[in-house]
Amino acid sequence: MARPGNFRARWAIVWGAIATCLALIVPAIPVTAQQSGGETTQMSQTRRGPVTNLPLPRFVSLKASKANVRRGPGLNHRIDWVFQHRGMPLLVTAEYGHWRRVEDQEGQGGWIYYTMLSGVRTVSVTRDDVRLMSRPDPESEVVARARLGAIARLGECVPGWCRITADGIKGWVPRDAIWGVAPDEMRQ
Repeated sequence: MARPGNFRARWAIVWGAIATCLALIVPAIPVTAQQSGGETTQMSQTRRGPVTNLPLPRFVSLKASKANVRRGPGLNHRIDWVFQHRGMPLLVTAEYGHWRRVEDQEGQGGWIYYTMLSGVRTVSVTRDDVRLMSRPDPESEVVARARLGAIARLGECVPGWCRITADGIKGWVPRDAIWGVAPDEMRQ
């Protein structure tokens, strides 16, 4: 005879699979989500997470300075990666209980425990020597330069541009020079 805990675990897996299947057939709709700190984000989302009811996919950042990334959602799954950069942006693509499936900017990832993640939005600079501008205009004054791989906090985003902050310096960068924000995402 199966123990009650095993029965619950099996049903959680079944309901998780059902929620995932249902989420795949929901059409894409524009969503406005409230972020920490009262910021408003608008992105086109295809579905909502079965656990948090937050949009999927969505960007988050790594809260810890070191986090194991596993092959599946549970401690019994093998560790495939160890993320070691506090603040690095990650894309949450699925949820299961207290676990989130995430990807980094290279598409590498797996399952990570939810307490290792933060809702604070960060981005990674994807080109070397990116100019931070005083306004979202390529002809405006250059306030700083960012190196490839630099991690910065994400501010507001307008078409084609996002404002980032790193080491106390704020500036606007072209959206295609950073990873951690959706192409059509608008932030205030």
